[in-house]
Amino acid sequence: MVEEAGTIARAFVEARRAGHALPDYPGTMPATLRDAYVVQDAALTLAGGQVAGWKVGKIAPPVEGEERLTGPIFADQVVGGGDAPAMPVFADGFAAAEAEFLLRLAATPDPAKTAYTNAEARALVDAVHVGIEVASSPFPGINTHGPAVTVADFGNNNGLVVGAAAEGWQEADIDAWTVTLSINGKAVGRATTATMLDGPFGAVRFLLEHAARRGLALAAGQWVSTGAVTGVHPVKPGDRVIATFDDRWTVECSITAR
Repeated sequence: MVEEAGTIARAFVEARRAGHALPDYPGTMPATLRDAYVVQDAALTLAGGQVAGWKVGKIAPPVEGEERLTGPIFADQVVGGGDAPAMPVFADGFAAAEAEFLLRLAATPDPAKTAYTNAEARALVDAVHVGIEVASSPFPGINTHGPAVTVADFGNNNGLVVGAAAEGWQEADIDAWTVTLSINGKAVGRATTATMLDGPFGAVRFLLEHAARRGLALAAGQWVSTGAVTGVHPVKPGDRVIATFDDRWTVECSITAR
């Protein structure tokens, strides 16, 4: 698998750099999450960019005992939420937008610690922001062949819009905050994080444990995009996406072609 992982990783990294689609999967699709993370590790080495954070997504139903997956978010694809930034997607690949809570790590976690409580994970967070994850891949079928295929191409991440700080999160129950996502002025999803396993802080807990087992170096200041609150909503170039959180904060972006 290691040799083929390198071939698959190279194809995805080159397609992402060039901005072109991969109509067919470039090799044998990984059969397990372990194989998928081998591909992701190889792609990380080839890409060579600075990792500014990690996306965490729900696996439903669970696979191999795992309820979540993760993928890197590169620094050059993280933008502030002012003035509706243009976010590029693979027009002939897969593209979607997701309303997410973005949690920032306050400190570098102990790499030897492999188990956390949600309270311990929460203690490692120093900020909560509202945001939009842009999910896009050169491979149009990335979300139709199971989580291992998603994991292999950076977890299907292609950008992060960091919106306003959610002031008061320390004392609040953010699982009770209603989130709405609209595309071109039409609401396409409305939900709370109460339906998302153990919520945003549980997503941080998962990442901390996953990173320790996998030998990933997390760092203070990195973002954790904690999962699609209202679902994964397909988008196309020309669309305008607005996410509203607790009727107090909004973050938006426009979608463009790579």
